Amino acid sequence: MDARVVNYRRGKHNEYTNQYVVAIDGMTSKDEALKYVGKKVVWKTPSGNEIVGKITNTHGNGGAMLARFGKGLPGQVLGSILSVE
Repeated sequence: MDARVVNYRRGKHNEYTNQYVVAIDGMTSKDEALKYVGKKVVWKTPSGNEIVGKITNTHGNGGAMLARFGKGLPGQVLGSILSVE
């Protein structure tokens, strides 16, 4: 299953650069998104390396989710595709 990186998790004053809002196309409810909490998320770099994170929570009521990585990913990841396992 593929998910798209929407943006960093952020507030009014802070931006959490190791946490991202991700969305799966066609997912529209919080109940559907809850099924993915705890699953692995993998971003494949252009050089072929894989960086692994985890879906930690839902984000809002529209089916978006929060993914946390150990280290922040580069800005080029915004809008790109992640693999959900």
